[in-house]
Amino acid sequence: MQIFPTRLRTVLNEWEIQALVMVSLSLQIILFVLGNRRKYSTSDKLSVILWIAYLSADWSATVSLSVLSNNAGNIGDNNIDPKFVITAFWAPFFLLHLGGPDTITAYSLEDNELWRRHSLTLVIQVVVAVYVFLRAWTKTALNFLAVPMFIPGIIKIWERIWVLRSASSENFKASMLRRPDPGPNYARYMEEYSSKKDEGFDVKSGKFSEAPVVGYLSFTAPENVMIPDAATLQDAFIFFKTFKQLFADLILSIQDKVNSQSFFQKASCYEAFKVIEVELGFMFDVFYTKAFKVYSLKGCLLRLISFSSTVSVLLAFFIMKKNAFSTADVIITYILLVGAIFLEIYAVLVLLTSDWTMLWLSKHKNSVVDFLYRIISSIPLPGNKRWSNSMGQYNLITYCLKEKPAKCSVIQKFFCMYELLEKNRYQDSAEVSMDLKELIFEQLRDKSKSASDLKACKELCASRGDRVLKNAKCDDCRSREKQKTHKEVELDNVLQNAKCIYEISKENRTTLEQSVDEEFDQSILLWHIATNLCYHSDWNTSPNSVNFSNCKASKLLSDYMLYLLVLRPFMLPNGIEQIRFQDTCAEAIEFFEERKSVCVGDQARIILLEVSTEIPPSKVKGDRSKSVLFEGCRLAKSLRCLEIEKKWELISHVWVEMLCYAASKCRWNHHAQQLTRGGELLTHVWLLMAHLGITEQFQISKGHARAKLIVG
Repeated sequence: MQIFPTRLRTVLNEWEIQALVMVSLSLQIILFVLGNRRKYSTSDKLSVILWIAYLSADWSATVSLSVLSNNAGNIGDNNIDPKFVITAFWAPFFLLHLGGPDTITAYSLEDNELWRRHSLTLVIQVVVAVYVFLRAWTKTALNFLAVPMFIPGIIKIWERIWVLRSASSENFKASMLRRPDPGPNYARYMEEYSSKKDEGFDVKSGKFSEAPVVGYLSFTAPENVMIPDAATLQDAFIFFKTFKQLFADLILSIQDKVNSQSFFQKASCYEAFKVIEVELGFMFDVFYTKAFKVYSLKGCLLRLISFSSTVSVLLAFFIMKKNAFSTADVIITYILLVGAIFLEIYAVLVLLTSDWTMLWLSKHKNSVVDFLYRIISSIPLPGNKRWSNSMGQYNLITYCLKEKPAKCSVIQKFFCMYELLEKNRYQDSAEVSMDLKELIFEQLRDKSKSASDLKACKELCASRGDRVLKNAKCDDCRSREKQKTHKEVELDNVLQNAKCIYEISKENRTTLEQSVDEEFDQSILLWHIATNLCYHSDWNTSPNSVNFSNCKASKLLSDYMLYLLVLRPFMLPNGIEQIRFQDTCAEAIEFFEERKSVCVGDQARIILLEVSTEIPPSKVKGDRSKSVLFEGCRLAKSLRCLEIEKKWELISHVWVEMLCYAASKCRWNHHAQQLTRGGELLTHVWLLMAHLGITEQFQISKGHARAKLIVG
């Protein structure tokens, strides 16, 4: 018994390959148009659409070639059906589709690592396409037209293999390795030393005095100032050529560090972050598109050959006789040819509006370049955004209050998706404001002045709030220290409106100091809860205080760090963040449910803050539960002893240091992977830290020792 009716099976057999070829073309259009948008979009829907399209594109082209191959095996040797001849003509188009669009060669870094598997699959599909072509050979005009169509198909396949191989970690790293450096000739030096000593001379080993390393990179003004961000593009490309080594776990020289520091310490916040975003845009192109390899003279020549071949085939097909073929097959062939030309033109337009083209134009100044720029400026494509300029937000108390009720929760629970969707429903986003960038940049620029050697860099990278607390002493405390003994200073405690943490009680100061010495995920939760409670407490008592730039920045960073902990834990140091978050939420939900009548909105936070924490929660609860809810309340109460402005200044600086700690501990591949999700503020901070010399990947601190023989 057949599952499908006879009529339906007839229709499927008749239109199977036609449907597959249209599906394949549609998937290519989706990838071409949407592939580049993931650079600046944080949309989960876009990620899902691209993931499905990326996986389905290769599948549909491969299945189509398999169907054609199967049809080729069923034809007779003497009489070949014209329908098979025209469908066999479509085989080179499937190679074009397998070559993939310029805007997305790899969906993730893992695709680059699997370049050998992709290569084998693609080569096999080329063989299958050639087999179908040979089986359909009848010396007709359409057979001869298939030959030039194989040229762009094979070019695209070769480009994809070339780009995937180049972007794999092994080859990417190998492409940047410096020449082997044996160092000074030790054996010859010792031979000369021994020879002089044997001759009776008094020989000593000395050193040449070396000049200090200074920055020597020259940032010349761009030739063509007509190009927007011309200077930024040139500066970013210079640094990109050096700092892309960070994405291969390579170390940078002391000269690289000094060159970068000399630029970024003098740059404004706007210039610094602009250079960073252009650099990361270049890195996105290297790992996930064909841009870095194809946007070259060789790539342009191959594109010209590919485009010319497709156009010539379209013209030839237009004038040839097509009486032997069905109207539907002829229309589909026209769609494939026009579609291939459209996609090539779209690829050229994307190239022309990219930073790579603008970089080239900025280096040339003549009437032809100016005319070309005016033409490019008139291209109606979306603006060349480099990243989302947004940061994820997640609030623990909002999540626990269930302020966004679930829809169809019964169905979600049935499919075991409730917890995942529940977490994502409370995810939000906010723009990375210029004030926040200023705060981060100023903090890092001050730190970079202390990044003199590797030891200092390691200390700066390891700081996660403790350095801020250590340096939080106000001028009054410093002057009193000079006049009084340590014991007398301890007695000068105030209960509120303290100017620094050294004016508050020892117990409160200990609470602050211990909060940054805990495991990192615990510190994030503690400071997130405390920041949240302080923010809403100030909102109720003095609404104007939450308009302070430090207050806004603290709230943004607090919710951002929790977003990383809950939804991007792989970007943070290893810990038990999921267990700690769940236990804290469980305790908070229990607390709010017991007081359901009064725990609504902001009032819930006030009631939480009113709970007495005189006895440390750990002494009452033990350590079986990893909840830190009331430890966070305890920290909030300690912070409330400070003046409002001083409090938010301290909180914001602690958050910046925590952000920098997380950025320095996150591996390069996680930073690189997030480039496909609109980018992460954490990645921009990581690269900015490296440019300011605050990184452990500067490990060449002295260079070669220059020894000399001193003969007495």
